[in-house]
Amino acid sequence: MRIVITEDSVLLLDGLTRLLVAEGNTVTGYRSADELVAAFAHLGPHELPDVLVTDVRMPPTHTDEGLRAAVHLRSLHPGLPVLVLSQYVEQRYATELFAGDVRALGYVLKDRVADVDDFLDALDRVSGGGTVIDPEVVSQLLARTRGTGVDRLTAREREVLGLMAEGRSNGAIAEMLVVGTAAVEKHVTSILTKLDLAPDADDHRRVLAVLRWLEHAPTRGEGS
Repeated sequence: MRIVITEDSVLLLDGLTRLLVAEGNTVTGYRSADELVAAFAHLGPHELPDVLVTDVRMPPTHTDEGLRAAVHLRSLHPGLPVLVLSQYVEQRYATELFAGDVRALGYVLKDRVADVDDFLDALDRVSGGGTVIDPEVVSQLLARTRGTGVDRLTAREREVLGLMAEGRSNGAIAEMLVVGTAAVEKHVTSILTKLDLAPDADDHRRVLAVLRWLEHAPTRGEGS
């Protein structure tokens, strides 16, 4: 797999590169969003990476350069797989990233890199067109959305919703929670009803519906 990484931390960039190369991938690294965008300007359609991994906060202002670069490149190359790595759960950045087509997109915390298998799984799913949202991102976003319907969800329904937002199918959720598929289907129907979202059997549309709900949730502070 061809992977491009944009990360201003030399240690993290080097560590990610070594990890991914050891797994048989080809890795190209950049230290700034400007370098990334400039490099893509010279790539042909068949030279695009299988996945772009980028931080949110990049030089020179260390605000949202990485995210804006990813959104820009996705506009030029629709469907470009992007996995965002962030130190914090930043609601505005997360919802902006998922404002359009959610396929081949991921938002995970840098702590996930410590679990190599989980990180590699996230890369594989995003490069394959899937949607990946770190469970901690989902948890913290849900905690900021009182009054939008989530407060009516049971603890189990909140757990199922988090897995739905990760792009898990009903069968996968059932396996992870060690329950029957029928039980998961009932939870999903209840969740979508309480959130005023029409049930849909298509996994992608379910993720899109959850993300749309998160997008319109009230912001109560940013990560720092």
